[in-house]
Amino acid sequence: MEISAEPIRVQSLAQAGLNQVPPQYIQPPQHRPNRPSSSTNIPLINLFGLDPTRRDSVRASIGQACRDWGAFHVTNHGVPASIVDAIKRAGLTFFNDSSVEDKLKYACDPSSSASEGYGSRMLEKDDTVLDWRDYFDHHTLPLRRRNPTRWPHFPADYRQVVSEYSDQIASLARELLGLASESLGLETRRLEEAVGEFWQNITISYYPPCPQPELTLGLQAHSDFGAITLLVQDEVGGLEVLKDGEWVPVKPLGGDAIVVLLADQTECLRLIPINVFSLS
Repeated sequence: MEISAEPIRVQSLAQAGLNQVPPQYIQPPQHRPNRPSSSTNIPLINLFGLDPTRRDSVRASIGQACRDWGAFHVTNHGVPASIVDAIKRAGLTFFNDSSVEDKLKYACDPSSSASEGYGSRMLEKDDTVLDWRDYFDHHTLPLRRRNPTRWPHFPADYRQVVSEYSDQIASLARELLGLASESLGLETRRLEEAVGEFWQNITISYYPPCPQPELTLGLQAHSDFGAITLLVQDEVGGLEVLKDGEWVPVKPLGGDAIVVLLADQTECLRLIPINVFSLS
């Protein structure tokens, strides 16, 4: 637990060569990882570069995926592969090539949930089972929240890459909300207007090797509290979504695929018919 002057980071535990998971990371038996039997994957939707001549079919596919899953992959979405590769590289460089001392210069406030910076947990309660994960959370939108001096300066282009990725992924999020809105028979910007001012955090998560992966989780079961989450996976996988009471693995597709997750705010909006969007 992060209660000492020297916060504990999961990466440091992994590098120490432990052969057992510390007790604060051990999940109760009912929450431990299982091996999902489902061979199903979430829907895959080709956005065709947001070609207006394909909008009707794309809109219909997104509407169906929202109704049935609340989660789907998108490809050909317009976010340059170079910027996606760049933010992956920047994140790995920060975690793998920076000293603990350098990383701790950007440490988040361990007493405050979801504070910006380098950390290992986003929950304030001291009795919470901890995730086997380190992360760096960036406050990126609206622009008045964006202060790149709070972000690492190594690699040298880190701050520029995060800013560019923020702008590109925000544009895609707005396009997806627009298509979802249209699929409900609403005006394109109706969902975005209902959500309110567009806030964005970008979290780079790092999951070190675990000596007892059957006892712990990289990130516990949860729902996202915002409107929409866009997630870039690596080749390792591990993400699951709850569908009809069963955890379904979200298999990494590689290429330019991005995972889209509808979050709590979108699901609960009163301007849409009840149960149109569901993650269950």
